[in-house]
Amino acid sequence: MRESLIVALDTDAHTALGLARSLTGTVLWLKVGMTLYYAEGPGIVTRLRDMGFKVFVDLKLHDIPHQVEGAARELGRMGASMFTVHTSGGAQMMRAALDGACAGSVECGADTPDVIGVTVLTSLDDEALRSIGIESGTHAHALLLAGVAKDAGLQGIVCSPREARAMRELLGAEALVVTPGIRPEGAPTGDQARVATPSQALAAGASHIVVGRPITSAPDPVAAALAILDVREG
Repeated sequence: MRESLIVALDTDAHTALGLARSLTGTVLWLKVGMTLYYAEGPGIVTRLRDMGFKVFVDLKLHDIPHQVEGAARELGRMGASMFTVHTSGGAQMMRAALDGACAGSVECGADTPDVIGVTVLTSLDDEALRSIGIESGTHAHALLLAGVAKDAGLQGIVCSPREARAMRELLGAEALVVTPGIRPEGAPTGDQARVATPSQALAAGASHIVVGRPITSAPDPVAAALAILDVREG
């Protein structure tokens, strides 16, 4: 279960590093998203990696292939273990991300990071998709994008836990199925529209669950993380 839990550090660097120190030995993965990365730059990834964590850099790259390849190369060079691109950028862009990740990791002698594709954000529901001209609904659209990611060669995808079972069937046993929108039983959903509990997501086939505020805003983040880690054991 420790391999499955990713703790999202959507905070400032001082708070993030304090949380990381407290979670050392409890969790293996930490997520650096836009809030932390844009405030602190690539050095925060290196610092967390040097503390012994696997770092999931969630910047959701989405640009022309040349730009994405360059960004992916830098993420590979800094030792990220996994990072995200938007699948709606298309197959050529996703292949460019793979090329960049490989080139960057070779330059620094690190393992090549896994590249995973964001399908439909967990903050969106069917009505939100219709408002931007997508009539097929969140489930069908997420599966369509996941198929494009699979054909492009990505190692996996990001989806809501509600799509995890269908994604596992589509992508196979080895694919990474990373699910944000995780809330323990009774926890507030906040700005997430498509959520599930940790046990529901894992039972549906998620390889990784991303948990932020239920851990990082808890009075005792270590106890909160341990409670989630106990889900699969119980």
